[in-house]
Amino acid sequence: MTDFRSEDKGNRNGGGIPGWVHLVILGLIVILIGYGSFRLIKWNKGRDVEQVDEDTSEYDVEILDQIFLLPSDKREGHEDDGQETILVLGNDSVTYDLSEDGVCEQIAQSTGSTVINAGFGGSTVALGTADGQGDIMDKFSFYNCAKALTQDGTKEILDAAWTLGDITLEQHAQALCDLDMNTVDTLVIYYDASDYIKLRPGMNPGDKMDPVTYMGALDSGIRMIQEKYPFIRIVCMSFTFCYAYDADGLLKNGDRVDFGNGKLTTYLQHMIDTCGETGVSFIDNYYGTIDEGNSAENLLDNIHVNKDANKHIATHFAEAIYGK
Repeated sequence: MTDFRSEDKGNRNGGGIPGWVHLVILGLIVILIGYGSFRLIKWNKGRDVEQVDEDTSEYDVEILDQIFLLPSDKREGHEDDGQETILVLGNDSVTYDLSEDGVCEQIAQSTGSTVINAGFGGSTVALGTADGQGDIMDKFSFYNCAKALTQDGTKEILDAAWTLGDITLEQHAQALCDLDMNTVDTLVIYYDASDYIKLRPGMNPGDKMDPVTYMGALDSGIRMIQEKYPFIRIVCMSFTFCYAYDADGLLKNGDRVDFGNGKLTTYLQHMIDTCGETGVSFIDNYYGTIDEGNSAENLLDNIHVNKDANKHIATHFAEAIYGK
């Protein structure tokens, strides 16, 4: 009988896959696994990104100035004395620094005008009480100053100043008493954010002219002056950025703290809206002036600005209103 076993063995040895092929395939698998692992490790590690120092102050910030020219018919019958006179009503924004570095002196230098500083430190735009009798400082509010200037009541402001015994209040009240409003060309209304900090309501939806609200007092005061002295150009300058203490006594960005009447920018919008409705110019000192990033270089404390900020504000005013 024929034995086929030796033939089958020979066929298996001769017709199978050579061993070196297995080694090559195994080697390729190892290489692929190794390459994949290398790429994965490198991807997870990431790479260093070059840090580029950028001056973020170069970014454009939209300034919200809105400038209105006084219609020529408003000046009809008014005699121009040839001297530009600016009356400034305000609070600490114009009284905190009464030196040549103060904003009023800076405006005088920038415009070449005669500037009358009639600011009253510690005052607000709005009244603290509806009748204006609850707090003597109400006598120095913008609303009451506008009322006094249009109704021959400046003597009451002077009496209140004498009662308090503050020399600056007395001097500025006397300046209002002695002032001939027919010589005033431009009225500047410039108050800091004290209305916001002292919790004066922003507005009264039921009475837009309510003098105990920021918007109502501003609107009412402007309209009183426009009616009595139509030849005077009125310019509202907004407050600057400031800090305020929250309910926990922590100092916070004013645009992040709402005391119940809105944030700081809510009051800013109230001024913008009032200026638009009454047709008076608005100068934006909030955007593009001081912010949280540069406040350390421009604020003396949480609200008062330094001389560099005063100069910037005065220059901005001169350029926007007088083109200088």
